[in-house]
Amino acid sequence: MSNWFYAANGQQQGPFAEDRFRDLIANGTVRPDTLVWTEGMAGWQKAAEVPGLMPAGGPPPMARGGPPPTMGVGAGGSPGNALTADLPLWGLLGRSLLYFIGMLLVIPAPWVAVWLYRWFAPHIQVPGRPNFSFTGQVGDIWWAFITMALLGLVGTYDPTLQIITIILQAVVSWFVLRWAVSNLASNGQKIPTSFDGSIWTYIGWQILLVISFITIIGWAWVVTAMVRWICRNISGTRREILFNGSGLQVLWRTIVFALLCAFIIPIPWMLRWYASWYISQFALVPRGAMARA
Repeated sequence: MSNWFYAANGQQQGPFAEDRFRDLIANGTVRPDTLVWTEGMAGWQKAAEVPGLMPAGGPPPMARGGPPPTMGVGAGGSPGNALTADLPLWGLLGRSLLYFIGMLLVIPAPWVAVWLYRWFAPHIQVPGRPNFSFTGQVGDIWWAFITMALLGLVGTYDPTLQIITIILQAVVSWFVLRWAVSNLASNGQKIPTSFDGSIWTYIGWQILLVISFITIIGWAWVVTAMVRWICRNISGTRREILFNGSGLQVLWRTIVFALLCAFIIPIPWMLRWYASWYISQFALVPRGAMARA
């Protein structure tokens, strides 16, 4: 008897024995538009398109060995394999506080930043990339974190220099982004990814983001568009990164996060909730699949 899998919220569910899977169909968990797979199928398909699976269908597919294929954008227009995160509550809070303090003190900035990145990465589950990690070292780009910390202090104490510091921070953060993307690893081996976005376009996004705060809410849509632009400019692998979050989702979650954090006590839970949601909005699909969909 075949084992079945189905996709829910961008995640693979299963395996389920056929009898159990039929129960899922009967109770509405698996619907006609749900993506499913079993041995013998070339790829993920809508349940309604699989002969013999839904009522009034034909014979079921012939069983053949092998694991389920990587979920991508197929007949059902699935957003692909979504990233997930398992972030320890107090570990995230403690490291975030130390990062903030380290940036204020300037000198510790490279150490606390790299420490946070190297802790954070293994707590992210990336489909098809077991034992995800970050390999960057403090000595790689220490000057960038020192510069960012100094610029943050200058912008705080001298508002007349904020425009200049915003532009300089954008330049430095572009270098940090390229460094971070190039130091991702899986099973101890570096992933050949790189960020190829133009520095001038990146600066333009940062300036637009600052200007958008005048609109009170427009910044959320600018953030969403900027993140999607960054994702489109990450290359080097057979899969591309999508950001599925919307401007409205970013807006209301940020408002809830800020309001509840004002009460101090909810900060650890809100920090994990906010970070986990952001990570879950990233998904991997075969390169070019969205253009074909």
